[in-house]
Amino acid sequence: MLLTITTTRTPATDLGFLLHKHPEKAQSVALSAGTAHVFYPEASPERCTVALFAEIDPIELVRGGGTSLTQYVNDRPYAGGSYLAVALRAAFTTALAGRCAVRPELVDEPFALEIRVPSLSARGGAEVVHKLFEPLGWTVTAIPIPLDPRFPEWGDSRYVDLTLTGTHRVTDALRHLYVLLPALDGGKHYWVGQDEADKLLRAGDGWLAGHPERTLITNRYLDRRRPVVRYALSRLAEADDVPAEAEALVTELPDKPESLASQRHGSVLAALRAAGARRVLDLGCGSGALLRVLEKDRSFTEIVGVDVSAGALDVAEKRLKDGSRVTLRQSALTYADPALAGYDAAVLMEVVEHVDEERLPALEHAVFGVAAPRTVLVTTPNAEYNRLFEFLPMGHFRHADHRFEWTRAEFRAWADGVATRRGYDVRYLPIGPEDQVSGPPTQLAVFSTTKEVAA
Repeated sequence: MLLTITTTRTPATDLGFLLHKHPEKAQSVALSAGTAHVFYPEASPERCTVALFAEIDPIELVRGGGTSLTQYVNDRPYAGGSYLAVALRAAFTTALAGRCAVRPELVDEPFALEIRVPSLSARGGAEVVHKLFEPLGWTVTAIPIPLDPRFPEWGDSRYVDLTLTGTHRVTDALRHLYVLLPALDGGKHYWVGQDEADKLLRAGDGWLAGHPERTLITNRYLDRRRPVVRYALSRLAEADDVPAEAEALVTELPDKPESLASQRHGSVLAALRAAGARRVLDLGCGSGALLRVLEKDRSFTEIVGVDVSAGALDVAEKRLKDGSRVTLRQSALTYADPALAGYDAAVLMEVVEHVDEERLPALEHAVFGVAAPRTVLVTTPNAEYNRLFEFLPMGHFRHADHRFEWTRAEFRAWADGVATRRGYDVRYLPIGPEDQVSGPPTQLAVFSTTKEVAA
């Protein structure tokens, strides 16, 4: 198995700092059934190529514990797939984590990259390769490999010769490969459990939730093990990045078996319509899932998405279609921005729990004091419902970035206080199926005021 990564960003040898592998040395890393070798076929200031070559013993691979392989003759040693992803992680652990102690400034710098996997297992052929990599900004060349060149009538195999070109952070490129190589392969060589789902969520953080093929990727990466797939998809849905094709259920009390994220979108959409909002702020818009829902509704004449993450806004910009009505703005929600004043409504969907509690007064001032729209919608997880989520360990939050998760009483205490201090009325609505004891999975507060919108 071979994978090469080439850059022409000057000086190109900076790639060695990011990968923690010196261009003048060949290095090897032990794998459970073989060895991964890292070396540089070329290394000059103008062009640098690193090669990952994995030597796998197919017999040792089958004999190893925890494997789902049953045949000594298999393609794991020869075609990029799940074992190449394992080799990638073993060889470039620190780079995958986005760390570079010697040159930390390089981590966030985009590099012009060309990645080649001469033999990649791709169930579904070149078409699926394009569907998985192109939404991430890669230019894809996937040449099908014939079953046997001597007998063209036999057609093509499921393997392709893959070349990717694009400009990305190196850590992002490695994470794309780490997830999508085994997803294209669609068959893990080892047992898949919840720990594998957690690896997927960590590697896919920041891009998988917004990927239009996230369900396909999750199913294939997790070997279609249904309980684990459901767990991973529910965690991704908590980020509110549903595929653009998902239809929002337009009701404040959704009762159809829609995904929780879709029900949130529908409830927010219905509340905005009921308030007669035309100019709307999506505060903490992330990669634009709600923006996509709002831009489909022509009743909203102006939509502004605000987020602190430039990377998330880049993804949102690629997903949006109507640049005349939707604009994006980078800003922290704890920053009082007078430019956000004068709008009819503001939405903070699954946002407040990502803010440190001691910073909530600043958020309150920025949203209710400075922006001060007539309607503010706030959704947040209901901590009491967490016990009903399969695979969510007791005492854990639904997302690693959550600073807190409120019970219904805690949320109401905060919202009632804000309403009193800022001159708003507030009412509460459930989102998602209600449990008799624990309530709904998501809670919604609708703040409204009759005072004049700030100029």
